[in-house]
Amino acid sequence: MNWTEATKYVFLNFKHDSFFDPLLFVLFLFIYIFTLTGNLIIILLVAKVQSLKSPMYFFLSQLSLSDILITTNITPNMLHVIINGGSTISIAGCITQMYFHGVSASAECLLLTVMSYDRYLAICKPLHYTSIMDLRLQIYLVISSWFLAFLLSLVVTSVICQFNFCGPRIINHFFCDFAPILEMSCSDITIAKHSNVVLAILVSVLPFSFIIYSYISIFITIFRIPSTRGKQKAFSTCSSHLIVVTMYYGTIITVYIIPNSGSSFNTNKAISLLYTMGTPLLNPIIYSLRNHDIKMVIKKLILIC
Repeated sequence: MNWTEATKYVFLNFKHDSFFDPLLFVLFLFIYIFTLTGNLIIILLVAKVQSLKSPMYFFLSQLSLSDILITTNITPNMLHVIINGGSTISIAGCITQMYFHGVSASAECLLLTVMSYDRYLAICKPLHYTSIMDLRLQIYLVISSWFLAFLLSLVVTSVICQFNFCGPRIINHFFCDFAPILEMSCSDITIAKHSNVVLAILVSVLPFSFIIYSYISIFITIFRIPSTRGKQKAFSTCSSHLIVVTMYYGTIITVYIIPNSGSSFNTNKAISLLYTMGTPLLNPIIYSLRNHDIKMVIKKLILIC
């Protein structure tokens, strides 16, 4: 087969009238700045405020770190695409972006699973919670989540690095996702697809199944609480996490698990915006508005200022 290996690829802009490009640029820039600010505030509060020194908030700070990584990996280049009507990227840069996207998305899934385990222990085994969820276990769970995210994403990326790229030089997306990269390859992509399925099972399907099991156990325990006030208090400790899980996994399942035809690429781009920009933006808002401890700390800081 005759082929020539491409070295530069072109991102397509969103399909709309170019008149709206400045508006989109300002909107996405505002979202990016607000996302960074909100997640950095949570990380700093958890690190500095004594009343937030608990496993739940420690895991939340790691989730905020993952949100910063996922949006910083994608948004700056997307802003460049919007303001210039398109952009070029090398194949090495494209694979690097895909790798860090895989790391941040995998870490998000695993950290949400760790947080569900923390809520399971707090509600279903309250008498043993402190002895089980000690500092050593917290650090172990966080390090394991990040290590697995880096390692498993590296496996898929290593396979893709062996490909020859001679396909279309147009990337019909706003970042280098798995599917667009496969379209650019003229090598056998079977191993890459199988590797990606294994990755999806390990960092998405299995964790999501564990989260469902955890919340079934949590709801059964809550319904057994005799007082209405007790039920409300127990549910309030996990409601924020449940909302975030529903948002994140809902978009992930829609984009990567539900079969899509080639004509739905623009729809997938729109849905991808929800978990690459929407979820990182909303996570600190949800946890701030629905968490009493964080709201009290923020109010104190505002009064001091």
